[in-house]
Amino acid sequence: MNRPVNILHLHSTFSLGGKEARAVRLMNAFGDRARHTIVSSMDGEYGAQGAIAKGVDYEIAQNPPALTGSPSVKRYEAIAAYMRRFDLVLTYNWGAIDGAMARRVSSKGVPPLVHHEDGFNADEAKGLKAERNIYRRFALTKAAALVVPSETLEDIALKTWKQPRERVHRIANGIATARYAIPPKPNAIPGFKRKPGELVIGTLAGLREVKNLPLLVRAFGGMSSRARLIIVGEGPEQQAILDAAERMGVADQLVMPGFLPNPHEYIGLFDIMALSSRSEQFPICVLEGMAAGLPIVSTPVGDILKMVAPENSSFIERRDQEVLIRDALESLAQATPEGRKGLGELNRRKAVAEYDEATMIARYAHLYGSVIGRPGAFGD
Repeated sequence: MNRPVNILHLHSTFSLGGKEARAVRLMNAFGDRARHTIVSSMDGEYGAQGAIAKGVDYEIAQNPPALTGSPSVKRYEAIAAYMRRFDLVLTYNWGAIDGAMARRVSSKGVPPLVHHEDGFNADEAKGLKAERNIYRRFALTKAAALVVPSETLEDIALKTWKQPRERVHRIANGIATARYAIPPKPNAIPGFKRKPGELVIGTLAGLREVKNLPLLVRAFGGMSSRARLIIVGEGPEQQAILDAAERMGVADQLVMPGFLPNPHEYIGLFDIMALSSRSEQFPICVLEGMAAGLPIVSTPVGDILKMVAPENSSFIERRDQEVLIRDALESLAQATPEGRKGLGELNRRKAVAEYDEATMIARYAHLYGSVIGRPGAFGD
């Protein structure tokens, strides 16, 4: 057997969100064909490691070089020196772009680097910053590849960041859709037990500002229908979400269990999947909701309108004001259970047909193996 590929993952954060869930799923799929070292640019943000499968060879890096800070050749060279011990470097989002810049500044002996862009933080949700566009354009010139999940980001990569067509790879996110056909476990969400006749609205998200979860709470609080809201995730915005619920008088209707692994075990407890983000591209939680047969309510960010079944498009609101999200939620709440299930079934069929993870894993395996010159190293 060939030796495992030694991979360095440089993350903006490794608290479980969409990109982290995908990275972990790939780690699990590669199994003993790779070993992994993980760095988060945000100290202590390693919650996603709880989803890494038993037996996967990984470590959380101890005392890695700083991924953020003022531009400095000395700092870039320190990052480059650290990267030289690996076979492949994977960088994720703006918070880890200095890994790409380090390879640009000091590339001798540094292994191939693949950068992943999955979306933008709150400070770029309404528009990209010109200075960051210039920085990305320059930093990515020595990257072996740039991976994006959405058509929206692909267009930005080609036209705004001026990346060569041959280095930009659009790989749609995928999930193990068959898992979501299994009935959920009634007690899978700590602190939650369904009450007769109530509607359950749920979301999965890192509790970060860009997810705009206080808006979802306010929209939920304005509904007239009897319902509960479940927000699964962890992050720095937890108190802001709780405060919003208190102000709206719905604190007793809000369930926040923190991070929960294995979404397929509990998403089916929801009646509606809801997103309120200011910025997304190809969110995995939408795919999970679709695979579980749920209708989707969301702000119209990224490729979400293209992801859902056409019949669901009217619930992807054109603006992110809470009154519009509220009205979409209320409309589905007033529909019959059969009506909601019928719409969810259309989403489920599309997820199974277009977004199963087997295709995604094969494409990443092929790309990573190609850039290190070891085709088949990851079992593609």
